[in-house]
Formats: sequence, structure tokens, C-alpha cells
Amino acid sequence: MRILSINKVIQYDGLSITNIQESELSTQPNIDAFDYIIINGGDGTIRRVVKLLHNIQHEAKIILNPTGSFNVIAKLHCVPKLETILHTLAQGQTPQTKQQPYYALNDEVFLFSAGNMGDLQHIFLSETLRFGILKHGIAKYVLAVLFFLPVHLIMTPFMLMSKRKFFIFTPASFIKKFGSFYGKVTEEIKINLDNGYNHIELDGDVVTVLESSITIKSLGKIEIAH
Repeated sequence: MRILSINKVIQYDGLSITNIQESELSTQPNIDAFDYIIINGGDGTIRRVVKLLHNIQHEAKIILNPTGSFNVIAKLHCVPKLETILHTLAQGQTPQTKQQPYYALNDEVFLFSAGNMGDLQHIFLSETLRFGILKHGIAKYVLAVLFFLPVHLIMTPFMLMSKRKFFIFTPASFIKKFGSFYGKVTEEIKINLDNGYNHIELDGDVVTVLESSITIKSLGKIEIAH
């Protein structure tokens, strides 16, 4: 059994763990030889790793070591501490897994959140505040909410009625669809943004999409170890 750790050097007695940085992942030889991949980081890191794994069609099981600000995926699945899973593996046992769907937005990938509404503005401001004592933790996100609250209260109803705006947040799956808000992606969604250069929020990342038309659809599932 081989394990790959991304963004943090991890060693554990009885386990063979290779350690690399996220920037090295695309050039790492024989990725398909790894049975488990430890992702050290937040939701954006998970998204980028899952995108690469999908592109090379590798179905390694994912071990999460959440070190980001929100860690939505880790909280949704109530993942145990990293040491707990490594201990299970070192004992020759196989951890249980839970499935997490992921989705395509044109050539991009996301797991739970995508949009060009208030979420996008919120992430922009939060990243601007990422310095000093605000660099780590959720304080920058709370401040961004407070700064944008008046704008959100006024603009959100108009955004919900716009055909060129959208927000997908699958943890709110109890809401199938409300205006341009989607809690589920059960069938293909097509949206004309009427602009060939668009900033889109994906799992807390801001990406640039150079197409005016986007297609959102289910893409696959990852196995998250427990």
C-alpha cells in the first residue's frame, strides 16, 4: 500500500508515505500507484486535487487533513483526525469510506459550491483581507459578510431573478431550486453569462472562465476515508 501526502510532510511507523507539494502533483510520476492520497489544506486544495485526479482517471481514496478556514467537505463528512485513519491503515485494516459527488463547470471541477452572485464578492473581499492576524481562521470571512451585508440585502433578490446569475450550494440540498439558487445538481444546467470573460467562485476558489456559455453537470464521486 502506498500513500501520497500533499502539502505537508507526514511520517507514520509502518506506512510508506511520499510527501510532495500541490505544485508538484501534475508532474509526479506514477500517481496511479498510490492507494490513498492525503490532502492537507482547505476546500480549494481538495477541489484542485480532485480535478487533476479526474483528468488522469485515478480513483485513489482520499484522506482529509483539514487545515483551511472553513473545511466544508471535512465538516459535512465528520472526518476523524488524520492520526486515527493512519493508525487504522498501519494495523492492516481498511478504513470505511463515504462518497462525495463532484461536478463539472465546463472544464473546471467543484464539489459543493459554485456561483457568480454574493458568494463571489464575498470570496474576493475575504482574500483581500488575508493578511496579518486575519491570515488564518474565519475572521476575514465574518468581516466580509458584515461589510457586504447592506449590498447583499439589496441585491440578492435581483440576483435571484437574473438568468445570468447563479449560485449552487449542495449542503442546502433541501432546496432543489429557488430562482437562480440551486441546492442540487440533478440534471444538466446551462447558463448564458452573456460575457466571454467571467469570474466564478468554486469551493472558495475564484477561477476565470473564458466562455459566455457554461454547462454544469454531475461528473463523478470521490471516496473519503473515515
